[in-house]
Amino acid sequence: MKAYVKSLKKIVHNQNKKFANVMLQYLIILLDDSSTSYCHYDSLSTNRLIGLPDLAEGIKFAMKENLMIQFVYPDFDLPTEYKKLIETIDHSKIMPSTSPLLDDADIIVFNNWKELVGSLSTDKSTCVLRITKEDLFAQKELVKLSVGKFLRLNIVITNVDSFTEAELQEYKSVISALGKEVERLFGLGQSPQINLITDRIALTKMNNCNAGCNNITLAPDGNFYVCPAFYYSGEEDKTAFNIGNLQSGLKIKSANLYKLPYAPLCRNCDAYQCKRCVWINRKMTYDITTPSHEQCVLAHIERNESRRVLESIRKEKDLYPEQDIPEIEYLDPYEVRVDWHKM
Repeated sequence: MKAYVKSLKKIVHNQNKKFANVMLQYLIILLDDSSTSYCHYDSLSTNRLIGLPDLAEGIKFAMKENLMIQFVYPDFDLPTEYKKLIETIDHSKIMPSTSPLLDDADIIVFNNWKELVGSLSTDKSTCVLRITKEDLFAQKELVKLSVGKFLRLNIVITNVDSFTEAELQEYKSVISALGKEVERLFGLGQSPQINLITDRIALTKMNNCNAGCNNITLAPDGNFYVCPAFYYSGEEDKTAFNIGNLQSGLKIKSANLYKLPYAPLCRNCDAYQCKRCVWINRKMTYDITTPSHEQCVLAHIERNESRRVLESIRKEKDLYPEQDIPEIEYLDPYEVRVDWHKM
């Protein structure tokens, strides 16, 4: 009997281990402490290249785990030996718009709207615009002009945590303007891609950041982190969200908490384009599974404009015929949590 129980425990352990790793798809490698941010967090201004041995081990780890690597670059050139090592594996390159290596970039990051100004000729690149809410409001015509100028444009607001109720209403007008531009371009036969509007039109399930679930980060200090934000956001988070290193391997504590089925609000939500940022959750609600009011309202404002755009373009063209974005009466799913609890 004891042998049977021991054997059963081993089988369950192996199944759990297999399940825990099945979602992991990407390894993000920060090449330097000053590697560009491509999300809500800010990186450092000081330089510290990842050690060449750590870079080699990180690449080896990705090969063993069958992970796609995303290298995140600083705004300076790299030593030749780093470039050669990077090219030994399939990968994508995320670079700031100020990088001298920009011709090799797969994703270009504009760290403010001023960097965007000189780049509005039609481009085949995928771009990220990091912008404060204040600049988004002030420069909404410039942002509107950028829709359709790139293969894809992702807009990331860097100070989500400071939105007031009045600013949330102002955000509605910005999203409405972007939605009308998307609608106009569809009418001209184009297919613009902008995360705040067109993602929800195309998606049929959650497509969030999924940090800690299907992607992890290797930092210049040789440690793994849930995402770059936790590496940069101070010693407390850096310690709490350190999930292993290249010597001892990956050890994600409470790994299920990063998965959608364990997020009570998000698993019932259909704002599929929401980043569901666990770093913002931790920062604002002290719980990685619970989104903030601000994050939810922003996502639902975007969702509702996507619905309006889809209904409008369907009057002229048969696009996404099986897609359905139902009308809702709330902007924060916390308001209907009791109804969801009954589901």
